[in-house]
Amino acid sequence: MSETTTRLDLPFIMPAQAQKHVTHNEALQRLDAVVQLVVDSEAGDPPESPSEGQILWITDAAGGAFAGRARTLAVRQDGAWTFITPKTGWIAVFRDSAMVKIFDGSDWQNPALPGAVSLDRLGISGTPDGYNRLLVQSPGSLFNHGGDSHRMSINKASTGDTASLVFQSNWQGRTEMGLAGEDRFSVKMYGDITGWRQAIGISPEGYVRHEQRPLARAALAPATFTPASGSFTGFDTLHLSGGDMALGPALSSGHGRFLAVSASGYYLLAFTVTADDAAHELHVSRNGSSDIATHSGGVGTSGTSTLVWLDAGDTLALRHANAAQYQFGYGRTELSLFLL
Repeated sequence: MSETTTRLDLPFIMPAQAQKHVTHNEALQRLDAVVQLVVDSEAGDPPESPSEGQILWITDAAGGAFAGRARTLAVRQDGAWTFITPKTGWIAVFRDSAMVKIFDGSDWQNPALPGAVSLDRLGISGTPDGYNRLLVQSPGSLFNHGGDSHRMSINKASTGDTASLVFQSNWQGRTEMGLAGEDRFSVKMYGDITGWRQAIGISPEGYVRHEQRPLARAALAPATFTPASGSFTGFDTLHLSGGDMALGPALSSGHGRFLAVSASGYYLLAFTVTADDAAHELHVSRNGSSDIATHSGGVGTSGTSTLVWLDAGDTLALRHANAAQYQFGYGRTELSLFLL
């Protein structure tokens, strides 16, 4: 007959045994150690000031009083160390890592997750909530193929709902892309002054629109007159405008206002001239100091186009190099430009 139990090595009280209470107490101490097993930490050497009931898992680098006891549990009982060898399948809570582990016969392992899991919330290095039911706090995330292709889908219930990605900076939304309250794909941007604006929209048919592209078609009200040589004429009507292009201050000549550029970049600039005099020379002037486009020609309507770089805040007007009579107005003498 064995003198100990099969699973926990608890000592039996044998027939005619003297001092049966010693064997009984030894079994109780072993039960007290391994039932509801909590391992305080892993250690190679015993601590300088152990506490009663402390349990340590001895690593391969065992030394001192733990020498020769690697891969056993050291239990502090009655001021001395008792060593217990766990059996395959034992479960323990490791206090220092707050992890539940299972002994595989050699070492403690984290339990494997089941093949299929249904969770109400999941947080990876963070705490999810009722709205953000999946939370990933990580330097990166990888969605890899399962053999060939990979597709990520974001589904919404109906046309008026939203399926989108929002990119934030310090928890402030800065860009949103997706189907935002409609079935047209859009890219929206947030500016501290402008708030949310739609930058790009793509219809279900594939038509692309740049909603906030800076552009303007500017002219004076219909009139025919002869500006003085060296004078400037501007604009008083924006027949087309976008992207915050606007009319600026009035010109000192009294003929219209400057056209104010809203954003820096390369622009396609075109201006049409309708002249009644053959000898005329007209320039597009930037900030009243530099000419960025020139037109000269005969009687009638003609035009010039060019690519220019403009800075946000620049102003444009027409500078007349000589005295000639022009017809002003929509489709006559006017200026058009848009950001490329």
